[in-house]
Amino acid sequence: MTDLTADTAARFMALTLGHLGREYPHKLDHVLDGPEDVQSPSALHPIFHGSFDWHSCVHGYWQVLRLARQFPDLPEAAAVRAHAGRVFTAANWAAETAYLARPSARGFERPYGWGWALALHAELARHDAPWAALAEPFARAFAQRLHDFLPLQTYPIRVGTHYNSAFALTLARDWAVERDPALVSLIDARVQGWFGGDRACQAWEPGGDEFLSSALCEALVMSRVLGADFAAWFDGFLPDCAGQQPATLFTPATVSDRSDGKIAHLDGLNLSRAWCWREIAAALPADHAVVPVARAAAERHLAAALPHLADDYMGEHWLATFALLALEAGV
Repeated sequence: MTDLTADTAARFMALTLGHLGREYPHKLDHVLDGPEDVQSPSALHPIFHGSFDWHSCVHGYWQVLRLARQFPDLPEAAAVRAHAGRVFTAANWAAETAYLARPSARGFERPYGWGWALALHAELARHDAPWAALAEPFARAFAQRLHDFLPLQTYPIRVGTHYNSAFALTLARDWAVERDPALVSLIDARVQGWFGGDRACQAWEPGGDEFLSSALCEALVMSRVLGADFAAWFDGFLPDCAGQQPATLFTPATVSDRSDGKIAHLDGLNLSRAWCWREIAAALPADHAVVPVARAAAERHLAAALPHLADDYMGEHWLATFALLALEAGV
């Protein structure tokens, strides 16, 4: 199951369609400015009210649309397109965009949801449908937030949860390359200023609720920014990597209770590490000593997580997205 097949795509689409419109249970990221703000998730977010929380709904749509584009003849792909056609209306996109103008929404979903919103828009643009045009103001609002916030963000956030700077900027930069050169320049300057001098990373991870590798997400965004100069930086950042050190980066996390939403994050860590290892291997020269150990580490992490995508709703509502990232990576 370490390659993306039609059967896998069908399973992922069916799984995610089952919760994209499931409003409850729901974890809101919402500030109440007054009694009028006590509303249901679907009233606040006519598109992104499923999948337990806003950001999981955003990247759930990214996932199913990406699979529907790659496997257009599957029955599940037709169901995805029909669902998107019902939900992606001009009025709904306008409501999602208007929510961002609330004074108390300045930090809404920063930065994880920002990155995924831009990734979704990039995927929408690959479809023969009006969805990307309808979502353009929505995406531009998040791009502007990055323009406004990054100059204010003196220090990166390195935790392995939603606040991680490197992960969000990887997604945002991928969107900006074709649409916002000034944002690319801003991201590149910030990333190099934050991470360019990092050496001999200790990789003290994972924390008990992390779904991202702080070390590998940093390396991944640096690979995007540095291009051909990445290998020299990487060799200083993880100098013992060819010897599979630090060992924690090569050891899949243990998940003791998949019904606990925070502990279930560790399945996501295994998937996101697989994604990062595959992308890092692809970014390094083919004869680099780290390439085979990185690919082997990716396989171990995939094997640890892929059987558990639907064990409990705490993982089911989001893990398939990270499985798709990993299965597509480095191809």
